[in-house]
Amino acid sequence: MIMAAIQFELLWTDILIYVLVIAISAFIVYTTKHKHLRAPWKLVFQRRLGMAAFLILMAYVCIGLLDSVHYKKGDNPEIISLFDDLVAGLRTREEKSYSAPFATHLFAKEMIEQADGSQIRGYPRLRYGGAHLQDPSKGKWSDVLQRALTALLITLVAWLVLASLLVLWLARNKQLAWRSMITRLWRGEEELPWKVILVTMGLIMLFLLLVLNLAPYYHILGTDKVGQDVLYQSLKSIRTGLVIGTLTTLFMLPFAIALGIMAGYFRGWVDDVIQYLYTTLNSIPGVLLIAAAVLMLQVYMSNHPEQFGDVISRADARLLFLCMILGVTSWTGLCRLLRGEAMKISQVEYIQAATAFGVSHLRVISRHILPNVMHIVLISVVLDFSGLVLAEAVLSYVGVGVDPSTNSWGNMINSARLEMAREPMVWWSLIAAFSFMFLLVLAANLFADAVRDAFDPRIQRQQ
Repeated sequence: MIMAAIQFELLWTDILIYVLVIAISAFIVYTTKHKHLRAPWKLVFQRRLGMAAFLILMAYVCIGLLDSVHYKKGDNPEIISLFDDLVAGLRTREEKSYSAPFATHLFAKEMIEQADGSQIRGYPRLRYGGAHLQDPSKGKWSDVLQRALTALLITLVAWLVLASLLVLWLARNKQLAWRSMITRLWRGEEELPWKVILVTMGLIMLFLLLVLNLAPYYHILGTDKVGQDVLYQSLKSIRTGLVIGTLTTLFMLPFAIALGIMAGYFRGWVDDVIQYLYTTLNSIPGVLLIAAAVLMLQVYMSNHPEQFGDVISRADARLLFLCMILGVTSWTGLCRLLRGEAMKISQVEYIQAATAFGVSHLRVISRHILPNVMHIVLISVVLDFSGLVLAEAVLSYVGVGVDPSTNSWGNMINSARLEMAREPMVWWSLIAAFSFMFLLVLAANLFADAVRDAFDPRIQRQQ
């Protein structure tokens, strides 16, 4: 009965995300079967900062994947995601207008009607924030503290159980006493930085339990102009940032890999044409090119509304188109790197020997050149991820990014531009968007540094 009432909806970005997940899963399986590929990844996860960053990224990815399962429930025509269902309280508990974090009253004064019919000007009570309190002026912060301490206590118990299970599992595998294993973990004598893993997992669990304990009773990060919960907006924006950072890669890599290797391997007129192509593309200001493409898409959508059934499909099409434009305009840097590397590899003796024996160009490229440049591709992709996330925020801020109906950190920052000019200032939307985006970009940069150090042969030789 429940499944019959659910009608799954596939957006274009959902399909590409599933394809990307399948491709990454296949890559992981392939890597685990080859020792020379496992070795550098082993170095990545042996680094403390790299492992902590990876766990934070996985927390973001889990939210993004939950937000990529879309469906309709029953007779409701609205398309929602699995994440929307899990946080239905955050999504549906809308206030009238602005309210500060943990507030129990609206942020601005309004006319309040009294029981006797008279009206006074004051701050009305919120419909949901602190509604369980009889006297918010006396019991609010003690209630917040009590719920926060409860979340901390539950986190501590769950963390101790998790740590105990980990110690017992490692002790059993290594045939050691559990006390000896605790000592080894504390001193960092294991290959993986388990102490960092446990601390990071504890912080993630603490954040989750604080949200579960406080969000049903308060707006933890306040509400925006239309009364929507800012924490919900920030969490919903995670999918947009991940889509921009990952799907853009799908459109960028074919251009960069194919043209870069061709230019470095064939040289001559092929190299000249490809160089002319990316030099010309680089001479066009990227923001202007993206703005022109987005405006063309908007005109097309306005002239053909029948092709976009609802607001979500329309916003998804614009998000996908933005990924395509960013991919088309961002492949030139990697193409240059691959051109130089392919040019160097093509002069190696075994490549020249293969050519002399009549091996086809396609086989030489696929069997000898492409595997030897994949470390550059991987390092560039990981390093470019954070830049693409920031690019979405900048483009949305100037009005040529994702659709205004799409939850994104760029749209939150753009709307906060006017809120910062209010008196008193509405600051929480900007701080929330900045904090979530900063944490994602910081984790991506730290993980990128670990990947670069592990895959760069020059750094390995120095060590």
